[in-house]
Amino acid sequence: MPGKKNRNIFNFLFLAVVFVVTLYSVFHNEDLSSILSYIKNADSRYWVIGVIFVLIYIECESAVIYYMLKSLGENVLFSHCFLYSFVGFFFCLVTPSATGGQPAQLYFMKKDGLPLTVSAMVLVIVTITYKMVLVAAGAVVFIFRPPEIITYLSPVTGWCFLGMALNTICIIIMLIFVFNPVFAKNTAAFIINTAAKFSGSLNSQKYMDRLMSAMVKYKDSASYFASNKFVIWNVFCITTFQRIILFAVTYIVCVSFNTADAGFFTITGLQAMIAVAVDMLPLPGGMGITEKLFKEIFITVCSKDLVIPVMIASRGISYYTQLLISAVMSVAAYFKIVYRKGIQ
Repeated sequence: MPGKKNRNIFNFLFLAVVFVVTLYSVFHNEDLSSILSYIKNADSRYWVIGVIFVLIYIECESAVIYYMLKSLGENVLFSHCFLYSFVGFFFCLVTPSATGGQPAQLYFMKKDGLPLTVSAMVLVIVTITYKMVLVAAGAVVFIFRPPEIITYLSPVTGWCFLGMALNTICIIIMLIFVFNPVFAKNTAAFIINTAAKFSGSLNSQKYMDRLMSAMVKYKDSASYFASNKFVIWNVFCITTFQRIILFAVTYIVCVSFNTADAGFFTITGLQAMIAVAVDMLPLPGGMGITEKLFKEIFITVCSKDLVIPVMIASRGISYYTQLLISAVMSVAAYFKIVYRKGIQ
C-alpha cells in the first residue's frame, strides 16, 4: 500500500534526523576523549543489572497482557505475550508519540488467532494504566513536593507540568471513549464530517466505518473496567513496578560511576519526572528532549564532568539497548507468529 509505505519512509527519515540532531546536541563542544575515559573507568558490571531491569520492564507488560487475556478466557501462551510486548516496544520507540506500538501489536495478536476486539480492549486498558502511573508519579511529586526532588527539578518544572497536562488530557479523552461511547461517537463523527467538508478527497464513510468498529472495543472496555476492578488494580500495581524498574536503571548507572550520593529515591524520582515530561511529545522515544532534560537535571546530581557519561550509559541501556533487543525479538516474533502461520 503506497500510503503505508510513504508513512514508513517518513518515520524512518524522521527518526534518523532526530537521532543526528540529538548526537549533535549532546556532543557539540564536548571533550570526547574525556567522556570516553569516564565511561571506560565506570564499573560496567552494574550495566548488566540495568539490561536485566530492561528485560523485566518488558516482561511486566507481557505479564499484564497474559493476565488480562486469561481473565477474559483466551487461550494464549505467555511466550507469545512476551513477543507482543517486544513488538509493541520496538514500534513505540521508533515512531513519534509511540503511535506505532499498539497497531503493530494488534496485527501480531490477530495473526496469532486472538479476537481483534478483545486484543484492542486489553491494549486500551494497558495504555490508560501506563499513563495513569506516570500522572500519579507526577502528582505525588507536585503535591508532597519532596525537597530533594523539587530542588533538582527547578530548571525543567515547566516541561514537567506540560507533560502532566498532556498525559491527563490523553487519559480523560480515552476514558470518555471508554465510559461515554455515545458522546465520543458523536464528537468523532462531527470532526470527520467537518474535515470532509474542507477536504474533497477525504472518504468520510470509510472513517465513519472505522469509528463504528472502534466504538465496539471501547464499549467492551467500559464493561470490563466496571466488572473487573480487582483485575484493573492488579494491572495498575504491576505497571507501577514496571515503570519503577525502568527508572531505576539510571540509579544503577549512577552507582557504576560512583555518583549515586543523592540516593535511590531521588535519582529514580527524577528519572520518573523526565518520563512524565517527555511521554506525550511527538518524538520517537523522547529522543532529543530526554537528553536535554537529563543534562539540566542531573548536572547537579552527577557533576558537570560526569553528567554526559552517565546520560550516555543510562540512555544506552534504557532506550538503545531496549530498541536493539526489541528489534531482534520483533523479527523473531514475525517468524514465530506471522510467517509460520502463513505457511501452515
